[in-house]
Amino acid sequence: MRIVLFLLFFALYGANGSAQQDIVADLKIQGNEKVKTSFIKKLAIIESGKPLDSALIEEDIKRLKRLPSVSHAYYQVFYSQDNSYNVFYNIVENFTFIPSINIYTTNDDEFAYRLGLYEFNLFGQNIGLGGFYQKDIYSSYAINFRAPNLFSRQFGLAINYQDLTTLEPVFLESATANYKYNNESFEILGLYELDFNNRIELGVNYFTEDYSYQSGAIDPSVPQKLNIHKLLFKGIYDYNNLDYFYQYVTGFRSLLNLQYVISTSKEQLDFVIGWNNFYYFERIGNKGNWASRLRVGLSSNQDTPFAPFSVDNNINIRGVGNTIDRGTGTLILNTEYRHTLYEKNSFVLQGNAFIDSGSWRLPGGKLNDFIDSDNIKVYSGLGLRFIHKKVYNAIFRIDYGIGLNKNGTRGFVFGVGQYF
Repeated sequence: MRIVLFLLFFALYGANGSAQQDIVADLKIQGNEKVKTSFIKKLAIIESGKPLDSALIEEDIKRLKRLPSVSHAYYQVFYSQDNSYNVFYNIVENFTFIPSINIYTTNDDEFAYRLGLYEFNLFGQNIGLGGFYQKDIYSSYAINFRAPNLFSRQFGLAINYQDLTTLEPVFLESATANYKYNNESFEILGLYELDFNNRIELGVNYFTEDYSYQSGAIDPSVPQKLNIHKLLFKGIYDYNNLDYFYQYVTGFRSLLNLQYVISTSKEQLDFVIGWNNFYYFERIGNKGNWASRLRVGLSSNQDTPFAPFSVDNNINIRGVGNTIDRGTGTLILNTEYRHTLYEKNSFVLQGNAFIDSGSWRLPGGKLNDFIDSDNIKVYSGLGLRFIHKKVYNAIFRIDYGIGLNKNGTRGFVFGVGQYF
């Protein structure tokens, strides 16, 4: 009987002992100067008194490396006492008060630039505030505020104001007209993180579009002066599983943008527009990085010269020119190989070889427009990246693209940040 009781006691004690978990005694933050310790702890899932979970710690580190204010992050775990451990998050900070510049040209002597100034870590709380001035024949400007963690680790807010003016080609049936286009908008978005990989943005944008004829062909059915007030409802879904190691990126990301636009003008009906960007990054050896972006987009297929998707040098095909065509559908593939040519301390020189290709559905057209050879653009080229590893988005890029189609153009594209 005593043997039975002894074995029962031993079994219960052993079960209780094996059920004990390692516990986080304390979470300590090191290396941060401008990023507030309280902010990092607000973001962290790991905290004092919780079970020690390496998967959650890895998730915290990936989250920190996505912050504009963090160049790199890693962790250490040290035994404290009993079954408890101290966890250290080590932070390498970025410089976050930076200028931005984008310049783009083609062999048609087009020239445009955008100058900006942004702070990405206002008050040490991962708050972005800044704006830009753009000169593309006409002057434009914008002011942006974004605080993803304003109210909690999951809930934030974004506010944007923009007054953008450009000279836009309007493609009529027989020829092309040039219109001065102005878009003045005010936008507010609620930002919510569902979990580590998934977040949504919901909001509304009130804007005014003004079209004013300048030169070129005239079509009696197309107004020479148009001023339209519109209300836009926006929804964004972001699946993000990217991991960063300084200039190298690995993983997959899908970014879906859906919009419903209500118009006050009979010339432009209400319409729906949506597009999805798919990103894929893979490390190639120690110094290589393969990067690809696929964009698929459709809108209401209205037969209008003011179609929403454009073929443009600075946003989808390098070297093609500034807004050379428009459509109600878009299919774009950008792929490039990035290779570190030189790296010392915080400076990196990176080279890249790219292919940009795309096709469009014409306004009022059909889906087979995407495979019409006249609508397909293919460009290839080379570029350089001058990177500072400890300044957020401090990537000055130069690309030169050459059209592989008949009558293809060529041109330089300059900018800050990777092209995608």
